[in-house]
Formats: sequence, structure tokens, C-alpha cells
Amino acid sequence: MTNHVGAPGTKLSRRQFIAATGSAGTLGLAGCAAPTNTNPSSAEAATAAQGSASTLPGAAKPQVVDVTEQRNRVTLRAVTSTLPVHPGSAMGGPVELPRVWAWQADDRSPSVPGPIIRTTEGEDVEVTLDNTDADMPHTVHFHGVRKTWENDGVPTTTGMTVMPGEKHTYEIPANVPGTHLYHCHYQTHRHIDMGMYGIFRVDPKGYEPADQELFMTVKEWDSRLNRQMAGEDVSYSPRNRQPDVFTINGRSAPRTLHPEDGSPVLVSRGDTVRVHFANNGYMNHPMHTHNHRFRVVEKDGSRIPDVAQYEQDVLNMAPAERKTIEFEADADPGIYLMHCHKVSHAMNGNSYPGGMVGAIVYESVMDTDIFGQLMEYAGYEP
Repeated sequence: MTNHVGAPGTKLSRRQFIAATGSAGTLGLAGCAAPTNTNPSSAEAATAAQGSASTLPGAAKPQVVDVTEQRNRVTLRAVTSTLPVHPGSAMGGPVELPRVWAWQADDRSPSVPGPIIRTTEGEDVEVTLDNTDADMPHTVHFHGVRKTWENDGVPTTTGMTVMPGEKHTYEIPANVPGTHLYHCHYQTHRHIDMGMYGIFRVDPKGYEPADQELFMTVKEWDSRLNRQMAGEDVSYSPRNRQPDVFTINGRSAPRTLHPEDGSPVLVSRGDTVRVHFANNGYMNHPMHTHNHRFRVVEKDGSRIPDVAQYEQDVLNMAPAERKTIEFEADADPGIYLMHCHKVSHAMNGNSYPGGMVGAIVYESVMDTDIFGQLMEYAGYEP
């Protein structure tokens, strides 16, 4: 359980959420099911053979790790987990990826996406990759910021791979403000698709946060890879990738609306809302907001000048692209979708809606019957 509910960065506490919802969402929905890389390496095959879905931890949604509060140091570990994309039976569920490699920051819960590592421009961040208990090599590569060659995290060009049983500390200068990515760069095509990716946020000096400042990572998955790594007899090739699971912060609708396990955008009327989007998948995702027009204020770590900003309601996200949007919560208070407009990406299997669908939810409607029904679909228990 987290201290705050909603998308990573939301300030609303669970107590406030329960007070707002009253008796909404009293039914918990349970259950799990599987919805894979050409031949895995021997190390990867060994990992796939270890444990069953019932004994592996479920990967949580990402948490914001403000590393300035811990002397700009963070340790990352890879933890073999399951990903409960939508564990309920409503709206095409249950959907689960039976094997992922989650990032764990320090002693926090392992998560997919990995933790949101946040710092301030001008700081130097020490990121220790702890591979002492791992079964395969890993690295960490950071996008956006300028760093020395040996800290680039690419085995083939730096000659540096963190092998099982080893630790390595990367020195990452926070010299380019904005929203960036990080991911494992060992067998990248496979390790990102197994869940080893996250957001690196560098706030510029003098940064003024919005009323609500949130983080959203979109990702599509071909579940055959995850099922293959779990030991299932399925065939998968990265050259014939056929995504069938679509997530926001590791969850598909309706689980995206779960206040603790998902990432709803919970707002009060009049809030200024800032959402940092990242695409860690391999496909484009046009994200559409209902009833709210936004401005793109940052792209790939660069601030967009005011004169170049304009209002829009579709945000096209290319692979590895990052965009920050800003809007005012000034609509008629209600529940408004925020979803990928490739309609097949807004499905769970053959069930619509599902997949890459989230929502902007006004606090004043959280005690309505329709919101209670959505919480029931999402599996929320107050």
C-alpha cells in the first residue's frame, strides 16, 4: 500500500480518497491468468525455470524516488516478478504477464515500469546496479543527459557489462533538465520487453511544480515473450512481434483506474495539471484526452517556448519519446477518458474497452454510483 493514490506524483492520500468516495467500490475482483525472444540464453532460461507465478512477487506501479533526499544515490536491482496487468474478471480480464524483470530501488517494492528517479539540475547522481543475486548480465543506460563514455551503459561500445555477482556504480550528471528514460541495454530488444525501463526526471533550477504533477509511461507487450520466459511452450521472435497487451504504468483498464495499483489522474476543479509522458515501447501511441485541451510544454528534455505552444487533445508518442503536457482542470466535473486512439490498443484481447485507457477523475464525483461501478470493475476495496 502506498501513502498516496492515483498516478505517481498525486498528492491525494488514501484517507482523503476514501472520504471522497464514501462507500464506492466495495467489491474486490480477483484472479489471474497469462494473456515468447528467439532462443533465450542459458542464464535467461535458468531464470525462467525458477519459481512459479504463485511464488513470484507481483510488480507494483512505479514510485517517485526523490534521490536528492538520499544524497543523490540509488541502488537498482532486477527482481523476477509477475505483472498483474488487470487481475480482475471485468472488461476482458484477468490479464497477467507471468514473468517480467522488475526494477527495485533500494528497499522499495519492485515495479514495472521501474522507479521514477527524480533529482535537480546540477546534481550528480550515483546509480549502483546491484547484480549480486542476478542470474544474467544487465546494464543501465540513461537517455538525455550528457555523461562520460564509460557511464553510457552500452556493453558493445563501452566494454562494460555488469555480470551476475557483480555491482557497478554509474555516475550520471543531471546536466540536462527535463524528462528522460533509463533502461537495460544488454540484449535491449528482450530486456526492455521484459520490463527493465523507467523514467529519469531532472527538474530545472527554480522549478515550480503544478498543483498535480504526474508521470505516465505507455508500453505495448507481446505476451508470448513473457510466457516463453515463464516456461510456456510458445514461439516468439522479435522480428515477428505481435503486441496483445497495452499498459499505462504497467496496468490495463480497468485496473488503470485503481487508485493504489493503477494511475488515475485525480483532480480538483481549478487544478493546474502537468503530466510527464514517456513511451518505453516500440510502437507509436496517440494519447487522446476527453474534454480537456492541453499544451505540450516540454519535449525530450527541452522546454518548448510559449510562442510555440498551442492547445490540442491528441499527443502522439513515438518510441522513446517524452512529452510533458499541461492543462487546467476546468471542465464540468466528471470522469473523462485519456486513452490511446489506436482502438486495438484500447482493448483487452477481444474486449473493448480495456488496455491503454486511463481517466481524469474530478474529486467531487468520486461519491457517485458510476464511479463506484468503475471502482468495482477496477477491483478496489476501501
